[in-house]
Amino acid sequence: MATSTTATHRDGPNIPLIIVCGCLIALISFGPRSAMGLFFQPMTEARDWSREIFALAIAIQNLIWGAAQPISGMMSDRFGTWRTLTLGAVFYAVGLVMMTSAETAVALHVSAGVMIGLGIAFSSFSLVLAAFGRRVSAAQRSLAFGVGTASGSLGQFIFAPLGNGLIEALGWQQTLIIFSGIVMLIPLLAVVLRGKAEAGPAAGTAGAQSLPQAISEAFGTRGFVLLTIGFFVCGFHVAFITVHLPPYIADLGLDPKWGATALALIGLCNVVGALASGYIGGRYSKSIFLSLIYLGRAIAITVFLLVPASPLSVLLFAGAMGFLWLSTVPPTSGLIAVMFGPRYMATLFGFVFFSHQVGSFLGVWLGGKLYDETGSYDAIWYVGIALGIFAAIVHWPIKEQPVPRLANVPAE
Repeated sequence: MATSTTATHRDGPNIPLIIVCGCLIALISFGPRSAMGLFFQPMTEARDWSREIFALAIAIQNLIWGAAQPISGMMSDRFGTWRTLTLGAVFYAVGLVMMTSAETAVALHVSAGVMIGLGIAFSSFSLVLAAFGRRVSAAQRSLAFGVGTASGSLGQFIFAPLGNGLIEALGWQQTLIIFSGIVMLIPLLAVVLRGKAEAGPAAGTAGAQSLPQAISEAFGTRGFVLLTIGFFVCGFHVAFITVHLPPYIADLGLDPKWGATALALIGLCNVVGALASGYIGGRYSKSIFLSLIYLGRAIAITVFLLVPASPLSVLLFAGAMGFLWLSTVPPTSGLIAVMFGPRYMATLFGFVFFSHQVGSFLGVWLGGKLYDETGSYDAIWYVGIALGIFAAIVHWPIKEQPVPRLANVPAE
């Protein structure tokens, strides 16, 4: 008996290695896309484009990312995480290289929009979180989600100054090529994440179901629908600030370096925020915690607009938003796992994330369009405040409990 138990333990998944490699994938996948705002001014100036052209490309990127996320989730659940992440890395790297030779708006929209959007969707940190969810216990799941999300934020902290420095030293085209090379490390790291939904502990239990049944059940659950609606707001905030904060800071008359500094600080503070979110979500109400996060965002934006513009105000705003940035992900992922179990988590989170990316599309595109029409970002900031309050209201009534199908099934 002892020999059998030891062999089972030795042949089981190496959880620490899975966590480390998954975190590195999240870092690399999130890094280049979080630095897209740094290419805003050099590319528009080099190609003589309006801000709306570049903004629309990133908006398309976010929309494609969101539309493809449920598909990538299904592929991961059906064919395995490694194959899905590898496909995503290829799309991602090719898109970054194509951006270097994009001389028309259409070429930019195909490269930065469609190709990179597909690349991010199929190499997204959400696939990493789903892999974590299948491997760790229910008690450890929220913290594991926090660690994975924090790693993506660390990518933003690293790639923002890295991108800024490379652009100044080598130019924006060489920087994109270097980024594409880094992205191609993902397939190597993803080898240890091989596995699919059937490999998780849910297979064969009383709560087992088919993928179509899982999707139908989710959209018939009020809490899932509210979660999907609320995550729209997260995408709107994050995408607008990622792309438009650097030029907005320059418009305020501050040195453009503060834009890169702000993005890096957001990433750094979000490492702490995501870890804290994972810890808090494992011990307190996830839905109420989400309401407080969105309300905090609305307050942070309001204060930022009211105080005089200065490097200090930029840093304080970036720090506050950083703590609230992707701190929404651990409790959102956690609620899905609590309600439906981890088996089809990649797919179900993909549908919630599509709503996030619709918000991202509108945040990025409307930011550029309204700026070109009015010469100001004020209107879109006000919309962001209103949406933050709306999201706080939407998340409050979500019930943190399994669906009836899983009511008598032990936590996985």
